[in-house]
Amino acid sequence: MPRINEYGQEESATLLEEGTQKARRVWDGFIDFALQGNILEIAFGLIIASIFTSLVSSFVSDIILPPLSVILPLNKNLEEKFAVLQKGPNYEELGGYNTLLLAQEDGAVVMAYGVFLNKLVNFMGVGLALYGLAGMYQWLSNDPIIKHTTRCRYCRKSISEKAKRCVNCTSWLDGREERMHGL
Repeated sequence: MPRINEYGQEESATLLEEGTQKARRVWDGFIDFALQGNILEIAFGLIIASIFTSLVSSFVSDIILPPLSVILPLNKNLEEKFAVLQKGPNYEELGGYNTLLLAQEDGAVVMAYGVFLNKLVNFMGVGLALYGLAGMYQWLSNDPIIKHTTRCRYCRKSISEKAKRCVNCTSWLDGREERMHGL
């Protein structure tokens, strides 16, 4: 039978030091990765975006939709708006469906357009709020976040309004094309 090597104290200390060094290298590499500027910026951005989204969702559902429900034929809980496409087996016994959950539990095929409309209003609210914040940031810092574009007159693709040459078709936009071809 082969015998397992018995390590002496010196060999055990060397193995322990090597293991400690490897663990320290792995830990230091992880710390370097995790504390890079980009990673922290992304993490903070995602956290703030999540909070901002919930804030705008609350603003839309609690502040915007109630006045709209007075003006338009909507009620506050827009998520409960639905249309029955195919009745479930207990439709007649229930006397119709009062809630979306009741219709779904009965097995009815429903189009829950209220959920979609609520998400659409939330999306528009978040989009407009972000556009406003970007405009305010751009105004305060003179850092152009919102890039204005124009269409190339030759290939009709969107390009920066400051471009002198189209990145798509490489046409000159300062009139050289007309002068070169005698147009």
